[in-house]
Amino acid sequence: MTAAFEAQRAALADVVAIPVTPFAADGTVDQDTHRALLRRLLDGGIGILTPNGNTGEFYALTPQERRLVTELTIDEAGERAAILVGVGHDVPTAIASARHAQDHGAQMVMVHQPVHPYVSQGGWVDYHRTIAEAVPDLGVVPYIRNAQLLGARLAELADHCPNVIGVKYAVPDAARFAAFARDAGLERFVWVAGLAEPYAPSYFSAGATGFTSGLVNVAPSVSLNMIEALRSGDYPGAMKVWEQIRRFEELRAANGSANNVTIVKEALASLGLCRRDVRPPSKTLPESERAEVAAIAAGWSI
Repeated sequence: MTAAFEAQRAALADVVAIPVTPFAADGTVDQDTHRALLRRLLDGGIGILTPNGNTGEFYALTPQERRLVTELTIDEAGERAAILVGVGHDVPTAIASARHAQDHGAQMVMVHQPVHPYVSQGGWVDYHRTIAEAVPDLGVVPYIRNAQLLGARLAELADHCPNVIGVKYAVPDAARFAAFARDAGLERFVWVAGLAEPYAPSYFSAGATGFTSGLVNVAPSVSLNMIEALRSGDYPGAMKVWEQIRRFEELRAANGSANNVTIVKEALASLGLCRRDVRPPSKTLPESERAEVAAIAAGWSI
């Protein structure tokens, strides 16, 4: 840990919002609506935004659209929030995206879990090391979904790259997370529960201090209520929020998270905030299933 990254570390220990990418009727990124949704998050008290996260349909965006989303988010946030830009794909593309983010004022990048079918542990280190070394002044946050990765490998990466300051850990196993964090260095990194509100209480009990959220697009106050309870050690209070959002998150997680983004956009559409459109391989929710999502969103008294 170095003083140079203290502000970035502090920003990660929070509700790490993953904004949606709204689309216009012609299928392009709806820039005005995107800005309005970002302002809604900022006005709601959110202090860190992740353009080009999975809830933002990272893998369905073109390179030009990813750059556009990055620029819109940085411009709209100004000094109101820290920016953690999602990057990934092949190494040159990830580096170019990270440098673009840096050039436009982002403080950090999140490196998406490599989707290559053959990922060795040493290769995982090399992939992240190459990206991190290309942007030494940016905080770097690996996004870990690989249950086989050893904590020692993350420690090895950070030995070479002191700008690796946090981890978005998204393996659905609280015991594995607790062991991984301690093997890597519990105090060495900021641990962000990467599976959002449903896993936040169990991951906080094992050392996480932040969590990612797609639900926050719909109800910023609900997500903030949970983190405030967790920060104060009020686990019964956090579980009250957990019960409040349980059905919404169950719908997002169903069928291998097939409707993860779809449900969020459907809730936003029910509130008149954006179109429900998603891109393949996601698909809009059938009309017969929309009423339940709308009722949940309305019940949050937004």
